[in-house]
Amino acid sequence: MSDLQVRRVRFDFAGDDVPFDWQPARPAFAMQCNLISFFAPGFEKFIVDATRQAIPLMRDPEVVEEANAYLRQEAQHSAAHTSHVRALTRRWPGLKQTLDEVTASFDHLTATKPLAWRLGYTAVTEATFTPYFKVFLDHDDKLFAPGDERVASLFLWHFVEEIEHRSSALRVYDAVHDSYMYRLKTIAGVVKHLHEVVGIISRGFSEHVPDSDGGRYGALIPNGLSFKALRDAQSAARQLTTPGQATYAGVPKREILAMIAGLVRSQAPGHDPTFEDIPAFAGRWFARFDAEPKSAARWYSIGAST
Repeated sequence: MSDLQVRRVRFDFAGDDVPFDWQPARPAFAMQCNLISFFAPGFEKFIVDATRQAIPLMRDPEVVEEANAYLRQEAQHSAAHTSHVRALTRRWPGLKQTLDEVTASFDHLTATKPLAWRLGYTAVTEATFTPYFKVFLDHDDKLFAPGDERVASLFLWHFVEEIEHRSSALRVYDAVHDSYMYRLKTIAGVVKHLHEVVGIISRGFSEHVPDSDGGRYGALIPNGLSFKALRDAQSAARQLTTPGQATYAGVPKREILAMIAGLVRSQAPGHDPTFEDIPAFAGRWFARFDAEPKSAARWYSIGAST
């Protein structure tokens, strides 16, 4: 029986006051999260479409059950991030073009790539999330708590659920294709596509959001994954932020090194995300949600004493 729980959370993005730079103390982190919101609707739809196509090919009922719960969680993530993006596009309408370009890029993959490749893309990408998000959740007091609570709560919910279903994408892939070498070969295509999508989002932020509203911080997101793009983003960070505003300011170097090692390990043969070192915050989040589900939408003000 699958342990995944589908949680429907109502985040309050109905107004016109959702800030673009929702974490002014760490604008680079705010931009990383905004990037995820624009990435998520297309990516989650890509996952759901591939997983639905894969389910009839599976022979293990337990994996089928997990796949169904997994795609339902991903569908909830897509809906929540779409709500966040809608709030931003109400204030900065040009951002809709950015979202449409990202979604079209994923739709093109769905239309042109074989199922095994698409499942490999998902398994490769999702395997990185636990070591990547662990550092964020281990330091939620620095990264999330000082920002806009509505936006912070959205990402806390999403990140802990990514950790909860950390093994699902690989299980789905293995149930249908089960070839490490093929999955390894998809990495180049994954990086190429991420280069395209990150560039779309970086340019969109800078183009469609005025500098006075935080649009200048779009330059903190690399215009792709090339060496030049990464170097330009570092240069922008030196010009636009102080050292104390860096995403990982105050995070011990050993934790950064552990994250990097985890990202490399996530693509190794025989790696099973089930046994990843997960953040203690995730356990606290799940326990509080079970006691007070409304706390998910207002993490720092509802049920905080539990």
